Amino acid sequence: MNCPKCDSLSKKDGKDRKGDQRFKCTECGKRFTLKKDKLLGSMILDTDKALLCLNLLVEGNSVRSTERITGVHRDTILSLLETVGKKCIWLQETLVRNVRVGLVQADEIWSYVAMKDKTKHVKEIESDKIGSAYTFTAIDAESKLIVAWHLGTRTEEHAVNFLRKLRNAVDEETIFQLSTDAFPGYNQTVPAILGRQAHYGQIIKTYGATVAGAGRYSPAECTSVRKKKVLGNPVKKNISTSMVERQNLTMRMSMRRFTRLTNGFSKKWENLNYMLAIYFTYYNFCRSHKTLNDATPAMAANLTKTIWSLKDLLNAAKDVRSPI
Repeated sequence: MNCPKCDSLSKKDGKDRKGDQRFKCTECGKRFTLKKDKLLGSMILDTDKALLCLNLLVEGNSVRSTERITGVHRDTILSLLETVGKKCIWLQETLVRNVRVGLVQADEIWSYVAMKDKTKHVKEIESDKIGSAYTFTAIDAESKLIVAWHLGTRTEEHAVNFLRKLRNAVDEETIFQLSTDAFPGYNQTVPAILGRQAHYGQIIKTYGATVAGAGRYSPAECTSVRKKKVLGNPVKKNISTSMVERQNLTMRMSMRRFTRLTNGFSKKWENLNYMLAIYFTYYNFCRSHKTLNDATPAMAANLTKTIWSLKDLLNAAKDVRSPI
């Protein structure tokens, strides 16, 4: 270790009261401290407390229940959410690249920010970041990896943004089969964005009349299902969205913001986006699956060789400081 003043060699000189290593220059006598790398940047929250908060958030706890359990103020938890969310966005964009996939299923799951569309229209609010929010997800049926995700509205424009993320994550030479529901936003965008790289098929479901009254939150009865080839030559028996729909259930159970009929919904669009980033990175790199012989999706997709802890996740992106 060289002295920051005269660049001469220095020797260890005990530790300060925070436990950081202290040094003394052998030439000029200057004492200085070697600061530890901080996993949370400028946040002074204890690392173990921060990891506990994150564990609670990705296991379905709300911000306020996390506050009650840990004693960490809710504003600090939201600041932690932003700090780690930015790191996880960077990890998704950096590490989930050149993935070799075979069968990809995509779907959109509904949630809302601040208020539902009915209230939004009554109050005549024009903001795109208030009201219905759809999370687009693409999962590889073999490795269970969330290859791409996008938070937006259920429009063709956001379908394009989602498909671009999917294209950027998949290996350029890989030709795969893509399955979605009958959302019209994919009809023109999949051929335009993915071209010959994807064989594309749709699951088209027909539903009966919606039941009014107390059961209005239950889905209408599905009366028929048919499969349609849209692009290329998809294998008809492999056209399915069952796995990504099961993933939607996992999301609702793992994030309080998605739980229906509660007041745990997101109040800000940005916080929902950060929570999604943390959840998907945790799901890909930290959460083992029995169907994968207790490996993580990232291990099954050959993106890593070990199961990550949340601390490993933070270490992998500790230099990410600027907003993304």
